[in-house]
Amino acid sequence: MEPDKMDENEWKYHGEGNKSLVVSHLSRVLRLLKYPAEDSENPPQTVEQAFRQIQNIVDFSSNVMSSLLGEKFIHSGEVVKLPLEFVRQLSIKVQHQRPAWRCDKVMDIYSGCALCLPNLTSPILHQPTHTPPLCIEIKPKCGFLPSSKHVSKDIKTKVCRFCMHQHYKVANGKWKRPSLYCPLDLFSGNRQRMHFAIRHLIEEPQNNFKIFKGGQCIYSSKEVSDDSMDLNSLLHHLRPYFLYGNNRINSHVTSKAVLNNFIQVLVNALLSGGGGEVETDTRGEGRSFCDASLFNKERISNGSQGLPGDSVLFRILQTQMLDTLDIEGLYPLYRRVEQHLQDFPKERTRLQMEGPYNEAFLEKLQKCPTEDDGSVEYAVAKVHQYRVAMTAKDCSIMVALVPSGEEEEDEEGPAALSYSVSILDLDPKPFDSIPSQLRLDQKIVSCYLKTGGALPKGSLSPHSGNFTAAEREDCTLLFHPM
Repeated sequence: MEPDKMDENEWKYHGEGNKSLVVSHLSRVLRLLKYPAEDSENPPQTVEQAFRQIQNIVDFSSNVMSSLLGEKFIHSGEVVKLPLEFVRQLSIKVQHQRPAWRCDKVMDIYSGCALCLPNLTSPILHQPTHTPPLCIEIKPKCGFLPSSKHVSKDIKTKVCRFCMHQHYKVANGKWKRPSLYCPLDLFSGNRQRMHFAIRHLIEEPQNNFKIFKGGQCIYSSKEVSDDSMDLNSLLHHLRPYFLYGNNRINSHVTSKAVLNNFIQVLVNALLSGGGGEVETDTRGEGRSFCDASLFNKERISNGSQGLPGDSVLFRILQTQMLDTLDIEGLYPLYRRVEQHLQDFPKERTRLQMEGPYNEAFLEKLQKCPTEDDGSVEYAVAKVHQYRVAMTAKDCSIMVALVPSGEEEEDEEGPAALSYSVSILDLDPKPFDSIPSQLRLDQKIVSCYLKTGGALPKGSLSPHSGNFTAAEREDCTLLFHPM
């Protein structure tokens, strides 16, 4: 990437989150910072501060999250300086493609700093094939129920945060209908529950599920993207990847079979980790069910399997569970740290509240004493653990499926798909966001308790007609890691 030859017309809008906007070109993406629209005339931070903010994201990913989640899943990227004219033209070019509800913020056109990362939606192919790679992005969210003694409302130990948050979002008009996806089903390691969870992500993707084909987003929430397709068009796209064996000749394979095969491949990728011992989930069976999930517990035919210890879901879940106190138990510790920093402002640096995110930071959170000794050190370690857990609760998983060369395939044999699994969106969560986390938690819980878990009047009922519950066809796909 040569800065003096950058042409904004080569880069296309790829998507955005709360803090940054992403553009892509061939095998690279650029993540650019965003500011509130009211700051668009004068930048809220200097070039040096913008550079440091992005360098912090790189360091947090490569030194902290990579150690907790596993290097093989992480791509940390690097900070780059871009020509300001290129950035300004790019900002104008992408503006009309941005979703309206994201336009309360504008792209940073002042610093010229960006994060350059590999484009995980178009993996480098081993050999060119007629069929472009498929990439599936899943934002799994929090996969466990809190068991902290600090939890004040019993409902939080029975209904998961995601399912309660759905009610709050529908009540506040963020989404028209609730998603029936429950993260506890996905993180259960039980294939039936995982199949059930992914099916509901497909039915109601919101911003938790997207599918890319050859780098282009072909399926996401209708409310997130105008040109997103419906389920029938998606099946039309998926069909060539999941016709195999005798079905290759007989293309009348049912849509249900195509969908089941697709989901099964995703489940395989999420459970794979390259061998190793299978560690069974140690959190007693009762704790790992959410009362709001529609999965029928009686349907489990082969008990609790738990997640393989080297799978991407296991690593994410372990990191999420660094939140041992729940926001309610953490908040008093946040106050302790905040008070200390008011009394001794210079301590911010020693305690690494805004980084640097290096080995010393990782050591602080890994060597946290088990009991609260009343010290600031204990409180800081717990706050750092919570921030890391929050990042893991908000990360995305990208599963890339690459068809192997067509010519190798036996006419009768299965279609082979190579897969790779990555974790993205691993930014550090700011220390100062903790009070707003507590307020949001209280709003979500009280909204759920007020409605008794019933949906507000006027909201659309969840999708339920696309699939039938207990139907699963067994299918075999050759499946090998890239």
